[in-house]
Amino acid sequence: MSNDTLAWTLAQLANRRRVVVASVIQTSGSVPGKVGAKLAVADGVEGFHGTVGGAGLEMKVLMRCREILNEHWEPYGEMHTFGLNKGAKGYEVQPLDSLCGGRVTLSIEAIMPSPHVLMMGGGHCAFALASTINTLGWNHSVTDSRVEFCNTDLFPSAQELIHSNVDNFLQEESFKSLNRFSDILLLGHDWSEDEQRLLGLLKFCGDQNSLPDGRSFPRIGVIGSRSKWNAFCKSALKRDIGQELLDRVICPIGINIGAESPEEIAIAVTAQILSLAKGVSPETKNWRQSS
Repeated sequence: MSNDTLAWTLAQLANRRRVVVASVIQTSGSVPGKVGAKLAVADGVEGFHGTVGGAGLEMKVLMRCREILNEHWEPYGEMHTFGLNKGAKGYEVQPLDSLCGGRVTLSIEAIMPSPHVLMMGGGHCAFALASTINTLGWNHSVTDSRVEFCNTDLFPSAQELIHSNVDNFLQEESFKSLNRFSDILLLGHDWSEDEQRLLGLLKFCGDQNSLPDGRSFPRIGVIGSRSKWNAFCKSALKRDIGQELLDRVICPIGINIGAESPEEIAIAVTAQILSLAKGVSPETKNWRQSS
């Protein structure tokens, strides 16, 4: 059963759902669930998979799993020890109304899906990004209106290669379908295509009263200069796309490490995505700086 629950967990992660898994890691005395027993819940999926033993213990653990799922969007974990009788005592032992009389310790872990980055524009930066993303074990996809920049020769490990003009892409996709991606990066060779893509993506968000925050909709990043971004903002505001949506768009993309070449930009961008996915600011002091 625990292997089935692990397989179910991997399937949910592959569909970009957050999962919380509870695992029995230690027992003593008479307990309903043995070491290795697992229970899992996933974002947007009714019910749960697996079991840690049933009865009051399972209800308590399931409730905590769902609380963690609602509270955490970054990797997280905790441990709990339950005494399976009303009078159970001991350091950090939670008594339960049970006749088993044993003790069980569980880990509860929130697992986040790996990033899946959609690169809109298959030029030099996209090629460098694909290489860096591959080393991290993430997924990437590419869309471009030019077939010579959107093919298996350039991007052999891409999950999806979408050769399409901007109009067709936006007609084929939807707010819901684009949530298969964690991040959407506008890297196009043509500023007018990037502008059209940005306006279309933000319209999806506006129509759903949502934000491109990486939770309800993928984060959106735009490569480009101050003048390019200002022009995009002007066009968006003319089309009644709110400032709140524009403020959520990342432009320029990448943490500031002085990146210039496509390879350096790829490092800066993947570092930024990693920091956002883990909920850790690059400006956070390390142990030496904070001492």
